[in-house]
Amino acid sequence: MFQVLGLVVPLFGLVMLGYLAGRIRRLPVEGLDWLNVFIVYIALPALFFQLLSRTPVEEFGNVAFLAATTAVTFAVFWSCVLIGRVRRGGTLREAAIQGLAGGYGNIGYMGPPLALAAFGPEAGVPVALIFCIENAMHFTHAPLLMALGGEGRARPLALAGEIAWRILTHPFILATIVGITAAAYAWQPPAPVNDLLARLSAATAPCALFAMGVTAALRPVKRVPVELLWLVPVKLVVHPAAMYLVVSQVPGVPTVWLHSAVLLAALPSATNVFVLAQSYDVWKERASSAVVISTLLSILTLTGFLYLVQEGVV
Repeated sequence: MFQVLGLVVPLFGLVMLGYLAGRIRRLPVEGLDWLNVFIVYIALPALFFQLLSRTPVEEFGNVAFLAATTAVTFAVFWSCVLIGRVRRGGTLREAAIQGLAGGYGNIGYMGPPLALAAFGPEAGVPVALIFCIENAMHFTHAPLLMALGGEGRARPLALAGEIAWRILTHPFILATIVGITAAAYAWQPPAPVNDLLARLSAATAPCALFAMGVTAALRPVKRVPVELLWLVPVKLVVHPAAMYLVVSQVPGVPTVWLHSAVLLAALPSATNVFVLAQSYDVWKERASSAVVISTLLSILTLTGFLYLVQEGVV
């Protein structure tokens, strides 16, 4: 147990430091914009490229693994959408945000730092591949459901173009494509460039986790919506449990890949859930509460999962 605490305390300590800084300084949340640009467009892409470019290319062909992980997240997402649509006669737009809160984990900011710290560099490939597939799925579903649930109707070609553009130009996906291409041709950048990428990669975890803490501090929970009584358990317990049950049945899946998939499923609701709710002006305060509360509770659930891994239970 002490080994697990030694792993999670420094990582969640960064989140707590960000939270305390946000509570003490009370600077505008817009002040995080440039830090987020650094994390999303520079540091994390550099990390993904470094991990993937050094991976044997045959490891990228595990289609059964990706099909299983995607199917589980897809099922969780749509289950939450349907529950949100039926309960209290919620609108499709509100149900879409609830689906994201239940199925879209913080796999960008928290996923790579936690998985690499817990399972080593071997976790880099499954984390990057799951991230690309799941982000593409969420980038597709969010605008589609918002368009279907809106008063007007977006033109199909315009909507398809918007979805394709968001997927193909996402920096993580571009970095993954470049990294896999480099691995296929056994190419590595010159030493000075590699050194720069290594420094950027090392900055990923401190910056991302600190930014998460600041975000939680600047978006305090005003009330606990009743929907969170089922959404948070789905995100933190049902999603990872379903991921373990399904992926563990896939033949030939390495243990590190299985553990990485479950860890990503166990992550709290992504900050992007609130960003999407804000951009579409729907379910904003409750989405913010879902992110903050699930993040705080995930300290317990993630610690529990890592303890089970250490003890060989899973």
